[in-house]
Amino acid sequence: MSVQKSSLYKGLLEPIIMQLLKENGRMYGFEITQKVKEITQNQLQITEGALYPLLHRLEAEGVLDASMETFGNRVRKYYSLTTKGKKQTAGALKEVQSFVETLQILFKPKLT
Repeated sequence: MSVQKSSLYKGLLEPIIMQLLKENGRMYGFEITQKVKEITQNQLQITEGALYPLLHRLEAEGVLDASMETFGNRVRKYYSLTTKGKKQTAGALKEVQSFVETLQILFKPKLT
């Protein structure tokens, strides 16, 4: 399932990326997409069209730091959380957890 095709995942893309960066320190875009595919066993695939605009926005907002590094004959842009980003990640994860708990209440099978 592609993030672009599912409105359910669209709202979670930002906290997913922030959590990955929290856990891994720094990552480049393609690495993020591959890690999400791996962790979710191909259930969630983030497209470049969804990922890069979000990374650029988070960088502009001061949530992410970016650094360029040459790897072979290729230049990669690595992203990492800023201090502001680390604080924002904690809040985003609490919000996601609360949302999941609410969904569990709503969709919990009623025992009769």
